[in-house]
Amino acid sequence: MEWSIRKIRIELKYTWRISRNESVYKENFIVEARNGNFSGCGEIAPNIRYNETPETIRAAFELFTHSQAGLVESVDDLTLLLQKLKLPNALRFGIESAYIHLQCKKQNKDIFEFLKLSNPGKVASCYTLPIMEVEDIEPFFLEHQLKRFQYIKIKVSEEGAIEHLNGLHKICKVPLLIDANEAWKDVDSLINFFNKLKHLPVAFVEQPMPANMTDEYVYLKQHVTLPLMADESVLDQPDFDLLQQQFDGVNMKLMKAGGYLNGLRILNEARKRNMLTMVGCMVETTLGISSAWSVCANTNYVDLDGCLIIANEPFHLLREENGSFSQN
Repeated sequence: MEWSIRKIRIELKYTWRISRNESVYKENFIVEARNGNFSGCGEIAPNIRYNETPETIRAAFELFTHSQAGLVESVDDLTLLLQKLKLPNALRFGIESAYIHLQCKKQNKDIFEFLKLSNPGKVASCYTLPIMEVEDIEPFFLEHQLKRFQYIKIKVSEEGAIEHLNGLHKICKVPLLIDANEAWKDVDSLINFFNKLKHLPVAFVEQPMPANMTDEYVYLKQHVTLPLMADESVLDQPDFDLLQQQFDGVNMKLMKAGGYLNGLRILNEARKRNMLTMVGCMVETTLGISSAWSVCANTNYVDLDGCLIIANEPFHLLREENGSFSQN
């Protein structure tokens, strides 16, 4: 078994701005697992929120390749090795997905047969608006023809959030998903914000406060009626007993779950507890997004638009038509 990694530079169609940072390009990695004539690839989208950088990814991959990675003979072998090494979650996903894609080719199975999943077919996704000036919302919406999407997500910061939402609602009547990326630091101020949303078709508010504001989330859930979706609070080992007290649903991202298998475990645990489920993504090529698409069956919400903002998409494994993704 041979392993290799290469960095790719992803150029973005526009500035991707959220409450804590902005970027005009991303540096992702492609992991390749090779065994004889068979190979499989997986994507790594490092998340600086969790101290994942190109440097830490390369260093951790070197640790992996020098830790009997070449002797892996099964998914169970790989899982045990990855658990032992405690690698960054995005790297773990890239490694595990590359290996599973390799095994699919060797065994002549598709990903659904291998993981015992239902093929999701056409999957309706939201499209996410980054933070921008209010006057830019309508031109952006028209330029990118966003009317084709069944629901729209909008990134907000605490300052100007209501003005941005009102600006979007003037031109868009579909359900809105509000994503604050931990922007609020005061729960009472946040509750006041919620009270101003009653005239808007809001489906949920995603991770409005930092994940470490544990008690404040419990308090928030007791004092608002709109559903709360967890994002930054959901990593590879989420505490569901706590999450249930804080949120109504979970946004599972494979890059944070650390692999297909753990991501599916997280979704299944959420369903057992009657929580809303969502499959999300980072800025990823269709290599990574196709992995997320493959686990979307029976989820309440889907956010797969991370590949749509890429100007130099290299793989073209999915196609998007009328706001829905399907396999190429």
